[in-house]
Amino acid sequence: MDCLQRSITQFVVLCWTASILTGQLMVIYRRIDGSIDFNRKWNDYNVGFGFLSQEFWIGNEKLSYLTNQKKHQLRIDITNNNGTSFYVIYNLFRISDEYGSYKLSSVGVYSGNATIHSIHLCPDKKEPGDCTCQRTCQDPYGCHNTCTEDDTCICSEHFYLKGEDCVPQEECGCYDSSENVIIPEGDFYVNTPCTRRGECTNRQISWDDSYRCSPNAVCEERGNVRQCYCNPGYNGDGVICTTLNSYADCQEIYDSGVDNSGIYTISPSRWPGSPFEVYCNMTDGGGWTTFQRRVDGTVDFYRNWMSYKVGFGSADHEFWLGNDKLYYLTNQKRYTIRIDLVNELGSPYYAKFDFFRITNETDKYRLSEVGSYSGTADTRASTDPDIGGGLIYHRFFQFTTYDMDNDEFIYGGTSPSLKILGRDVSFPRSPASAAYA
Repeated sequence: MDCLQRSITQFVVLCWTASILTGQLMVIYRRIDGSIDFNRKWNDYNVGFGFLSQEFWIGNEKLSYLTNQKKHQLRIDITNNNGTSFYVIYNLFRISDEYGSYKLSSVGVYSGNATIHSIHLCPDKKEPGDCTCQRTCQDPYGCHNTCTEDDTCICSEHFYLKGEDCVPQEECGCYDSSENVIIPEGDFYVNTPCTRRGECTNRQISWDDSYRCSPNAVCEERGNVRQCYCNPGYNGDGVICTTLNSYADCQEIYDSGVDNSGIYTISPSRWPGSPFEVYCNMTDGGGWTTFQRRVDGTVDFYRNWMSYKVGFGSADHEFWLGNDKLYYLTNQKRYTIRIDLVNELGSPYYAKFDFFRITNETDKYRLSEVGSYSGTADTRASTDPDIGGGLIYHRFFQFTTYDMDNDEFIYGGTSPSLKILGRDVSFPRSPASAAYA
């Protein structure tokens, strides 16, 4: 870079004559003995550092103005470890301004006595960088070694390697600005709290906002993949986790040594479907399988026949387990039913019957067996003095909903016969296997 025209006079530069043929050259960079630290921040390289008489960098801002005022050549003189000197010359050297991150925009044609070119101009959408850590569309947040003997360029910022090309993030697969995430084509993404799952198909994201981990799963990242993972002892996709052991009810789970109340998976004898989740109450002797719960009225229990057949609600809040499940549960063993309620004064009370069983759908889930009553409901239920032994009056009644009224009495067809009995209903073990209602 010549010093013959000094149109820029605001700073001092070092001029050097390499030979009579080359004339004077403006030195922009010098390394001699390592006395100056070149491991610097952006601003240092922007303004320049060091001493012209020793080691220095002239500064990217100055270099940008210099290389863009006219055509310049670049000469690099190097001495290797053996003391051998060589040089390279590029006939058109130019860099961009700070807005363009001082990108090396041109180098021109090479000449010199070096056997290997010292500067390689990266193609469009690429820049010099650590080729051992290349972002790819398939793995946007990982590092992949793409180094070759002749190419040490990597995709520029906001570009990702797709095949041999660098493409913008929106062409990688699916980009979502709200999550600031790229989902490779055919892959999925789960957000940090595991409450949202998106899948990329044909560059469109299909979001599942109902995605939640099973109570028997954890939300965490494994092998760079975040999602719901089933706990030890369970199999599944993290949303549904099935126990590796087969339990017929909560009593068998309690007998296995588990004494924490919570949601567990069971499969009653002869149950034709997949194992299902139930809430197990491990208090009051443990092993109570809850099939109904009312808490705050957030779940509508004014439902049709099909809803009560298959069940509805959430096992960790308000729900009805389902009459089909209840039939298989109550017919595999002899069960006790316990109904826990709270009156209008906030006082708790319960009713317990030492035998409880219903028939199948063909017989309209008839209440076929109700045993002897015990409990506090007959003395504490101020608004309904018959609640204590009230269930026994429903013996042999069929189940009723508003769209299938099987009552012999006029209830308006609005309430299932068993639902009117209370808030929490459950049942465990044989011979006193309990159903928590």
